[in-house]
Amino acid sequence: MKYFFCLFLAFLFIGCYEVERNCTDFKTGEFEFNYTIDGIEKTGRFKRTETLNIDYYNGKIDSSSIRWINECEFILKKLNPKTNAEKDPIHMKILSTEGKYAYTFEYKLAVKKPNRPQRTEKGIAHKIN
Repeated sequence: MKYFFCLFLAFLFIGCYEVERNCTDFKTGEFEFNYTIDGIEKTGRFKRTETLNIDYYNGKIDSSSIRWINECEFILKKLNPKTNAEKDPIHMKILSTEGKYAYTFEYKLAVKKPNRPQRTEKGIAHKIN
């Protein structure tokens, strides 16, 4: 009986925890995030409007269209893809927010490729403007 009571209390506390998700604060603006390529950490920057996402990384500029699914999820599709891999849309999801200046996100291909595992990546973006 004591075991069930402790288990009940644990579920009660876990069930009451709610992640902050004020996604409307992050629909537009300028953001930075860190990423690693070949063991070297770099900083990327992007600007988002209601319909466009403009990426600035490694001295290059790349643009994607945005189609919002709901307040916290959207699909990115490159406007000028250079390879077949860049033609695949990406599903972005805001998992949690931290005030008005940072959010945790995850992304993956919007369409699952047959016979390939679905790879999901996570990151944190910081609003700079």
